[in-house]
Amino acid sequence: MRYSYLAVALAAALGTTAAFDAAAAENAELAALKAQLAELQAKVAELETRTDAQSDINVGTQQSIENIAATTPKVETKGGIKVTSADKKFEASIGGRIHFDAYAFDRDIAATTGTSEFRRARLTLAGKALGWDYKLEQDFSAGTNLDGLRDAYIATGLWGGKATIGHFKPYRSMEELTSSNEILMMERPFASATGLFSGRQFQQGVGYQRSGDNYTAGFTVFNLRGASGTRNEGMGASGRVTWAPINNDNETLHFGGWASQENANQGSADMSAVASYAGRRGPSQTIATTTGASRNTITAYGLEAAGAFGPLFFQGEYANATFGQPIGGDQDVSTWYLQGSWLLNGGHKPYKAATGVFGSPKVDKGLWELTARYDTIENKDIADREATSVILGVNYYVNANLRFMFNYTQGENEVTGDETGQYALRTQFAW
Repeated sequence: MRYSYLAVALAAALGTTAAFDAAAAENAELAALKAQLAELQAKVAELETRTDAQSDINVGTQQSIENIAATTPKVETKGGIKVTSADKKFEASIGGRIHFDAYAFDRDIAATTGTSEFRRARLTLAGKALGWDYKLEQDFSAGTNLDGLRDAYIATGLWGGKATIGHFKPYRSMEELTSSNEILMMERPFASATGLFSGRQFQQGVGYQRSGDNYTAGFTVFNLRGASGTRNEGMGASGRVTWAPINNDNETLHFGGWASQENANQGSADMSAVASYAGRRGPSQTIATTTGASRNTITAYGLEAAGAFGPLFFQGEYANATFGQPIGGDQDVSTWYLQGSWLLNGGHKPYKAATGVFGSPKVDKGLWELTARYDTIENKDIADREATSVILGVNYYVNANLRFMFNYTQGENEVTGDETGQYALRTQFAW
């Protein structure tokens, strides 16, 4: 019996020891877990501190980037070079054109010399400044001083239109107002500064023009001094209106009319209509002249019709000008032309509604264009004072910047009987 009590006591003692050992193990495990939890909490706190610090850095960096962007000019190179100030108050773009010609003559009576030359070699600076547009263009093929100055003006929006002040083309003659980069033939017809307004392409003055999706209306007041001309008191005015009753992405029908008057005065140079009937640098014929000393006037008007329907294009103008004479009565000069083209492998000549002229086709791949023109000019008051040109050509548009042109011109001068022909090739690069 005594042994039984001892066994029970021993068992109780052993059980108590085991319980103590288990409790101690649980306490140790709990302490370890608490230590791990405290360590995790410390790491979380450290990460939160780092995140806050990085956020401050990111915010500061973003603010720095925004500050830099707000003070850094924007530079664009698509289609040219253009720089815009960060506040968008100033813009400047640089462009240019190189027209390199080579030509030979099929001689008849007139003496001619075939060669090559830079027809145009221009640099153009254009842009905006404090709400005003500006353009300054120099043609180095005509000289490095005022002889080569072309557009030189400032312009701004006014009464829903645009006012221009400086040296630019008066609003007259559709073909004259078409850019030399986009004219159909290598030279313009006689109803332009290539004939009727010879030597009077750019004038100093003021112009105003409004335009919409299918109309333009412009008026110019100018003096008879070009940039390189002598000072004089001659004055002129011109106006042009156009209307396109059909004008969509694939079809355009255009009509227009213009009028011009030039009044010679103290110091004015002589004003003539001159026809280079066998191409540039070929023989020429003076059709009529109003001398500056006579202080007479030249009054002219013209009518336009043109259209582009898919790959087909046509354009024509009729113009009549009265050249004042001091004695013997005034002389009437009439001129007209009809020209057209066919883009052989697709394409379409777009209409520039803002100026009422047609541009070059959009070129995704090489485009071939067949061209033709009949052009004539005549003095109605002097017998046989007439010249005509028939031109056949091919244009190849390599891309939006590069074009090759070939023209064959057959000229005829009724005054001398000369029938000189010209073969001409142009490499044209513009940007």
